[in-house]
Amino acid sequence: MIKFCVATDSGCDLPGSFCNERNIHVYRMKYIIGETEYTDQMNPKDAIEFYNKMREGAVPRTSQMTPYEFIDFWTEIYKGHNLPIVHIAMGSAISGTYSNAMIAKDMFLEEHPDAKIFVVDSTLASIGYGMLSIWAADMRDAGETPEACVEWLENKKINVNTYYTCDDLQYLYRSGRVSKVGATVGTILNINPLLNLDKAGRLIVIDRIRGRKRAFKRIYDIVEELVVDPSDQTLYICHSDCKDEDVETFTKTLIERVGFKDSFISYISSTIGAHCGPGLIAAFFLGKPRT
Repeated sequence: MIKFCVATDSGCDLPGSFCNERNIHVYRMKYIIGETEYTDQMNPKDAIEFYNKMREGAVPRTSQMTPYEFIDFWTEIYKGHNLPIVHIAMGSAISGTYSNAMIAKDMFLEEHPDAKIFVVDSTLASIGYGMLSIWAADMRDAGETPEACVEWLENKKINVNTYYTCDDLQYLYRSGRVSKVGATVGTILNINPLLNLDKAGRLIVIDRIRGRKRAFKRIYDIVEELVVDPSDQTLYICHSDCKDEDVETFTKTLIERVGFKDSFISYISSTIGAHCGPGLIAAFFLGKPRT
């Protein structure tokens, strides 16, 4: 018996078709280019078009979900199912979405006092909180209660590790992650930053490596050092329209070297992509707790 609904937003970077199959309710985030507002369609074709526009000079603008958007989203789910809702939110250290969700929760419960809303601060970005959404769907399908699901996610999220690299620092400069001088010099010297999320979910540049192949190798070493029970888990790869050969090499090497049982590859959506630009690739996996 299904005891709750799973909800998140399209920044989770799971394909829309996959979310439909797993019955994960997803709010489609909006972005603006010029004077035109778009809705994230959660498919590769849409993502490729989005990154091509960035390559042509477009500067997308995004916004977090407002409390009223949360209320409308949850109301539709609640009226359709009349079940508790477990909502997986982007990490609060990255976005104000979680804070808005908590405001919306109080407002929603005033209108629906018999409802139950659980909001999980994932402390993650991109497919990191997509992973939590998948696990929540697994627990829902197994007949777990929403309380048990939330408790499990809260305990497990610290073990989700992620390491990113990209080959164009200009986009990180626009989002405030590196200085203008750093971006210019780094681009000239072919510097690839290595980024991860700390315990609270803050994005941190942990290293600067010359050359993409060397950056990949450093990530392989880190994953091998931190991973726990790779043969029992899926490796999640997310990228912002990288070359097919880069994605294939990155994924295949990690599987063969570290021993993951399989992989799940997806595009980074406009929510994160507007800030990182094309060319970023990330590995997500279960490992030692983030510090």
